Amino acid sequence: MRVISDILARLREWTRALFMELGVLWLAFKDPRISPLARVLAFVTLAYAISPIDLIPDFIPVLGQLDDLIIVPLGAWLCLRLIAPDIRQELRTRLAHSPDDPAARPSMHHSISLGIVLLTWALILLYLFWKFV
Repeated sequence: MRVISDILARLREWTRALFMELGVLWLAFKDPRISPLARVLAFVTLAYAISPIDLIPDFIPVLGQLDDLIIVPLGAWLCLRLIAPDIRQELRTRLAHSPDDPAARPSMHHSISLGIVLLTWALILLYLFWKFV
């Protein structure tokens, strides 16, 4: 029983850290000091993280959840490696010290942009369904 408790505690800690890093990606996406490649990768990673559309559908046992457990952390890791360490630390500090800062949260403008990306994915899937089914 202790082993399961330890595993769940580590999983909660890992999940909190991942959400913190996704917050850093959001701030990085909006920061003009970040390279265009890192900003695009941050946007794609965030869009995939909140997207209801997965590469492997969730109804497929195990594999459906594995793509989320691999792609999102891998995208976050890669994007964070493209950001200079001092800027990365500054963004983490900013997020940790001001969780109620409106600049640290997505605005309606960015939510609309993300919605457009998700709508585009849905239209692509609809087209593929229409074309091949």
